[in-house]
Amino acid sequence: MPSHLARASGSRCLVLLQLARAVRPEHLRQRGPQYPGSFCVAGGTATSGAVVEWLRELVGGTSYEQLAAEAAVVPAGADALVVLPYFAGERTPLFDEKARGLVAGLTLDHGRGHLYRAVLEGTAYAIRHHLDEMSGALTPPQRVIAVGGGARPLWTRIVSDVTGQTQLIPEQTIGASYGDAYLAGLAVGLVDRADDWTRWAARVEPDPSTAAAYHRGYTAYRSLYPATRTIIHDMVNGWRSSSGHTTSTTAPTANGSP
Repeated sequence: MPSHLARASGSRCLVLLQLARAVRPEHLRQRGPQYPGSFCVAGGTATSGAVVEWLRELVGGTSYEQLAAEAAVVPAGADALVVLPYFAGERTPLFDEKARGLVAGLTLDHGRGHLYRAVLEGTAYAIRHHLDEMSGALTPPQRVIAVGGGARPLWTRIVSDVTGQTQLIPEQTIGASYGDAYLAGLAVGLVDRADDWTRWAARVEPDPSTAAAYHRGYTAYRSLYPATRTIIHDMVNGWRSSSGHTTSTTAPTANGSP
């Protein structure tokens, strides 16, 4: 069975790699088979579209179309602006409920288009981090499929450029319910396993001209978390202690699901 990777983005993002054998990388999760001979390695971020919506509301509820238009004219790397999108802690591969969002490199020359692009790039760096975790023990996917709200044109373009992966965009991007219907039909014998319900709407190839900028951005992204982790944890612990706050973020411990 060829390996397929799905990027399902909504309020959060799931990265799901379908395989023909059971494998569990150290910092990811293994999900049960959809059908015999099929296994799935999964990772999940605590936020994705939730951060995008937070920023949109912060700048006055500007339309996604307007923000995307402003971000599209900002160069790759958002003029040296990097966002850690850990606004609700982080699930895989960090398993850190005390992780927090971070905007690094902000200057008076940056505008909301820069911030919007940097948020999209931050979510793309998180996806690349998952792919790096998968690459150590797994065969690279033969195709990558994008579904959910993150299948918007600019966002998909940024993910392809950051990860170096070609993405296929189906006509039906509501992936979970569509897949559920397929599996239900398969279970009751109304659908043959050989049937393919997918119809492709677009193919997004990575732009090699952005590779250097995104290499620098991703290097910064991976460096910022360990460099600030102790400081952020001390801040969170101090705030919880002084306020009596005990409610955790949505990110799980190492025993939680992605």
